[in-house]
Amino acid sequence: MSRLALPVSAAAAMLVALDGTVLLIAQPSMRRELGAGAAQLQWTSTGYLVAVAALLVVSGRLGDRYGHRGTLLAGVLGFGAASAGIALAPTVGWVIGLRVAQGAFGALLQPGTLALLRLCCPPERLGRAIAVRTGAIAVAAGAGPLLGGVLVGQFGWRAVFWINVPAAVLIAALTLALRPPEVDRGRSRLDLAGAVLLAAALAVLVHALAEVPGRGWAAAGTLAELALSIGLLAVLIGHERRAAEPVVPRPVAGSRPVIGSLALLLTSSAGLFGTLFSTTFRLQDALRLGPLDTALRMLPLTALMVLGAPAAERALHRYGPRATAFVGTLLLVAGVGALAGPGDGGAATVATAVASALLGAGFAAVMVTATGSVVGDAPPGYAGAVGGLKQTAMNIGPTLGIATASGVGPHTALPALAAVAAGGLLPAAALPAVRRGSRKGVVVSGG
Repeated sequence: MSRLALPVSAAAAMLVALDGTVLLIAQPSMRRELGAGAAQLQWTSTGYLVAVAALLVVSGRLGDRYGHRGTLLAGVLGFGAASAGIALAPTVGWVIGLRVAQGAFGALLQPGTLALLRLCCPPERLGRAIAVRTGAIAVAAGAGPLLGGVLVGQFGWRAVFWINVPAAVLIAALTLALRPPEVDRGRSRLDLAGAVLLAAALAVLVHALAEVPGRGWAAAGTLAELALSIGLLAVLIGHERRAAEPVVPRPVAGSRPVIGSLALLLTSSAGLFGTLFSTTFRLQDALRLGPLDTALRMLPLTALMVLGAPAAERALHRYGPRATAFVGTLLLVAGVGALAGPGDGGAATVATAVASALLGAGFAAVMVTATGSVVGDAPPGYAGAVGGLKQTAMNIGPTLGIATASGVGPHTALPALAAVAAGGLLPAAALPAVRRGSRKGVVVSGG
């Protein structure tokens, strides 16, 4: 039943978003119970990030070839099973290994959540579905610290992984009931050499960025890994030009709206999450606020993301992708700038609330616009590939933002992040001026 596509997509996206935020609350308790060192604790996050970022595009291509319903089902069941394993893990080594497995299954399920929306939603309803999905992710991300605090306080850190199990079973049941329309998937084969090169390049890049907070941008290890990642990407580009069926399909690589949207998602998510990272530390270290008080000060961000998503969808219909994304990026930059200004990174409650609202409204506009362009402009048969690329940008962006915030120092972090977010103005300007595909002439390029 195609009407289940949106609940399945939103629920699966919320599962992944919630898992990432509650983990931050669980880590201190996990460290004490398992006797984990700082480096081991970091790998409970880094291992997941490396696995998910490395495999997203490949997973999307598998969905294009074999069907997104099947890959999503396998991914969500594996994600739930890995979560149960972590909840039962006797040592931190088991936690790290199972977090890597959880990341692999997370990569398998994520591209299908967008591809199924493309397959099941009519073009005129796709923008609204993406707005609902964006709001659901915002609710999950905002509720994560609060839910994590309650669960860890009452039941211990293992509870934050146990809650994934019934959620995964429910999503799997909904996925089984889903009947997406049949599409011609062709007989293309996955380019294994290209897939390995891409996965290796992304894994090395994400690991390098994730380690910047601990060792800095100028460390030999950071520079070596960045150079290796660039080298692998160069080899990949050369291979892709010769490959009969490249891992990133040529129609996707040649789509201006898709590439522009991916760049916009990368810069915007880097600016937002780097700002949240920097501001959280300033609130707790400088102002001595607790985690709950910090979360409450940033609550307008979640509220404006939830409210801003449907507003952004309406703006898309009226003003088109280019204007909506451009204004959204400006709001995001203004929010970062407001935190860097007289509010002293959160010292003034009202200033923090206004800045948080600007961040939420701006990011909602960017997310709805860019996701709509990525998914809607996906060439036929490649919805999974672009879904994987979109999720890759959304995984690398926050890692880049946190690396920027921690690598330049506390006094220059927010200006640097404002510059990163402002980098999205160029790809925003590259998006179509109007939506196409509507009888009235204004629909997001393909959705």
